[in-house]
Amino acid sequence: MIVIKTSEEIELMRQSALIVSKTLGMLATELKPGVTTLELDKMAEAFIRDHGAIPGFLGLYDCPSTLLTSVNEQIVHGLPTNRPIQEGDIVSVDCGAIMNGFYGDHAYTFEIGEVAPEVKKLLQITKESLYVGIREFRIGNRVEDVGSAIQRYTEAEGYGVVRELVGHGLGRKMHEGPEMPNYGKRGKGKKFQEGMTVAIEPMINLGTKNIKQLKDGWTIVTRDGKPSAHFEHDVALVNGKPELLSTFAYIYQALGITSNEEDEFRAIPLVL
Repeated sequence: MIVIKTSEEIELMRQSALIVSKTLGMLATELKPGVTTLELDKMAEAFIRDHGAIPGFLGLYDCPSTLLTSVNEQIVHGLPTNRPIQEGDIVSVDCGAIMNGFYGDHAYTFEIGEVAPEVKKLLQITKESLYVGIREFRIGNRVEDVGSAIQRYTEAEGYGVVRELVGHGLGRKMHEGPEMPNYGKRGKGKKFQEGMTVAIEPMINLGTKNIKQLKDGWTIVTRDGKPSAHFEHDVALVNGKPELLSTFAYIYQALGITSNEEDEFRAIPLVL
């Protein structure tokens, strides 16, 4: 079911999203060779609770962790482990938090040291496709306009677009309507409405679109064993246009990266 939010509720959701953004920013400085994703998970839980929020994933659908950490060929839903991260890995860190009764939920794929050029390009194109999709989240468009834009952008580079896993509406529940696929046909799907809030999250594979699930019942991997990238933002439809609730700015601040990629999606400048 699609739940339309008031302007006041959207501001509460922004606070929830920013807790996740700050958590990812904190983790950005910790993601280095030798650290384990289980250690990152403990850091994230402590950080979220210290900032007055509750981990959004922990216990949801019996999830055993605060983070979902997907390394290399893992696409999403990777459970934290004691395996040390290695130079050249990529790690998708997906995080959720609850504050004021609303969820924040977004993700970023990190490079660990120097990664292979073809993997670096995969991350670049996947992140660019996120913003390509967000631009289509506006009054007058429909759900599959977003997915169609992401699909065209990434398939033009020869990448595989995951079909079985999609973005979603977000609010007092982690998963609200509508589902937001990363593929589709223009003009198809539900019409966007003022006050909608969604999580848009392209999951793009270096090889084919085919996937499989590991025996842990959570981790989804590419069937061909090639790397996958995942980026996610929380977005509200405000005054007919997409407005970011989440930000990668804390990550960029931690890593010394300069970027203006989010500027067009903000009514007022973000103050860190």
